[in-house]
Amino acid sequence: CAPVHPSMAAASSSSCGGAGCGTHCSSSTSSSVEDAPEGILGRLSISGAAASCGKCGGGAVVVVAGGVGLCGECLRAQLFGKFKLAVTSNAMVRPTDSVLVAFSGGPASRVALQFIHEMRSKAIESWDASNSQALPVFNVGAAFVDESVLLSKPECEVEQATEDIKSLVSSLLPGDKAMHIASLDYVFSSESKDGKGRLRELVGMITDDTGREDLLQCLRMLSLQKIALENGYTKIMLGSCASTIACHVLSATVKGQGYSLPADIQYVDTRWEVPVVLPLRDCLAQELSLLCEFDR
Repeated sequence: CAPVHPSMAAASSSSCGGAGCGTHCSSSTSSSVEDAPEGILGRLSISGAAASCGKCGGGAVVVVAGGVGLCGECLRAQLFGKFKLAVTSNAMVRPTDSVLVAFSGGPASRVALQFIHEMRSKAIESWDASNSQALPVFNVGAAFVDESVLLSKPECEVEQATEDIKSLVSSLLPGDKAMHIASLDYVFSSESKDGKGRLRELVGMITDDTGREDLLQCLRMLSLQKIALENGYTKIMLGSCASTIACHVLSATVKGQGYSLPADIQYVDTRWEVPVVLPLRDCLAQELSLLCEFDR
């Protein structure tokens, strides 16, 4: 989940906007029901609420993972297990690290922020119970890159969206944790007072949508790198999951970017000054969205 503007951070809708594009349109009158949490559960369930969880045998099955039907609690446990395994087996986070989570407001970045906070809380409990207390506990912060400078949005809407992001981060990351919000023109702030003008000029020079999206992706990462370097963070955590990585593989292949593709999708990308980690690489977007529905 790369950081995006709050207005773009919600889950994607159907291609026709739910208005219906024909007699057989799947987004017609039933779209409002299917988009509800119950509709999502129904699409992912193997046999409705009557089936019992294949792991704990108690809860109703809501999703099939690895050929086994899971209830909501077991789904959470499985996703957290994947997250923790990716973090520990690939040495993503060390006790001395300070982790900056790139937050967009979408399901993937929400789960990443919540899970890394849970890992930190458990590490603090172990540290408190330890007699030696030799190793420190890693720190966690969150960063949101505001792209409203490129959008024609009223200032009041931008401010409200920013407050919503702060509120959401506070609920996922309780306590006195750092929250950084930077505009997309933040990368130009040290070189020019008119950073917004330079950004608009740069983006305006690119005429095709593909090139513009690649540029924005690069600017997002440069903004995160700058935030991390200026605030002492040693790792940047993204919410990229298996679904978004699969889309990136297809896109990069079509654009002839296969040379850098292996580094783009590895667990730890050390090409940047502050390494970038992908702990949700083995999780599906549908599973993450479903988990967020349970946490509401």
